[in-house]
Amino acid sequence: MGLFLGIDFGTSGARAIAIDDNETLRTEISLPFTDTGADRWKEILFALLESLPRSLRLEIEAIAIDGTSSTVLLCDASGNSIEEPIFYNDTRGNAVLDRIREIAPADHPVISSTSSLAKLFWYADRPSFPRAAYFLHQADWLAFLLHGKPGISDYHNALKLGYDVENLCYPDFLQNLPFFTLLPQVLAPGTVIGTVTAEIALRFGLNADCRVCTGTTDSIAAFLASGARSVGDAVTSLGSTLVIKLLSDTRVDSAKYGIYSHRLGDLWLTGGASNTGGAVLRQFFSDGDLARYSLEIDPDRESTLDYYPLLRPGDRFPINDPLLAPRLEPRPDDDIEFLHGLLESIARIEALGYQRLRELGASPLQRVYTAGGGAKNPAWGKIRERRLGVPVLLSKQTEAAYGSALLARESI
Repeated sequence: MGLFLGIDFGTSGARAIAIDDNETLRTEISLPFTDTGADRWKEILFALLESLPRSLRLEIEAIAIDGTSSTVLLCDASGNSIEEPIFYNDTRGNAVLDRIREIAPADHPVISSTSSLAKLFWYADRPSFPRAAYFLHQADWLAFLLHGKPGISDYHNALKLGYDVENLCYPDFLQNLPFFTLLPQVLAPGTVIGTVTAEIALRFGLNADCRVCTGTTDSIAAFLASGARSVGDAVTSLGSTLVIKLLSDTRVDSAKYGIYSHRLGDLWLTGGASNTGGAVLRQFFSDGDLARYSLEIDPDRESTLDYYPLLRPGDRFPINDPLLAPRLEPRPDDDIEFLHGLLESIARIEALGYQRLRELGASPLQRVYTAGGGAKNPAWGKIRERRLGVPVLLSKQTEAAYGSALLARESI
């Protein structure tokens, strides 16, 4: 029975998970890192491989890697980084947005200060740019270190570069760019690129036939890990913020609400993010208080408190209002009642989010898998189930690396 390795490079660390043909987790390793240069990524990737039990390494049949969306780097002809990577949340692209607006269709996902294309335009003004041969995403480059073929990406990472995920090609406005040749070849996630290089196989004791596949983004890998598979399945991430993703047979895009759709085979993964979530809860309660008070809540009784819990003004989804004021009054004397009102209100916002997706043409919601810290709160789960009107389930797995391992297992 072979093994399939998924590697996740997230915002604060990296994780490797190996599963077998039955999707059973066989080993899991995680390493934190704070130095975020490409050299450090390489060290962490190799450290993860070295940390795998040697007895399992020869059993690995395929590897897939996910990285943070729109984390990019500029490379020379040998695949070496020639500038520091630019990270997913870096807004230096603001300086070039007017140039992108001149060429891109209105409301296109690339018209964002954090898009991959904005970062490429920023790189284009650097003195090192004439030496550039490849523009790659984090997951692309890490996979290249294993298979040795620079210049290959997947259509999840390439969405914010401007790749047309419906027609599976680069649109004309990108093909007309003077530096179009730097853009990677784009394949479906989970496509076999090749086998590990002889050097990598020898160094880490991997089978010479071990395949390396195109990867995905960390958020989509987490969706894959959840167990959501059918049209109408969704994943709500209850972390510091509230993020929802719905598997739909129709594509939904709305720049107004920050909604865009990723292709997932023949289906579409659409969703949005609200600024409400666990960060607001932690403003008022410790983890211990949250756990203790939640046990005292009757989730079948609807709270009469109507809040819009935010840390600061502004939300984009499901209400698009940059000046939207936090609503956290009145606060009752009873902390349990206050928490009940907060949980009820966040559930109300979640339900409105799925309603918004439906209004814009997405498939009807059928069931919701839950990930993030809030998934551990059973009272909240019951409140949400009452609000959503569909089953609310715990995600099968919550680690993005597990989703990447599934991608490797299903590689084509």
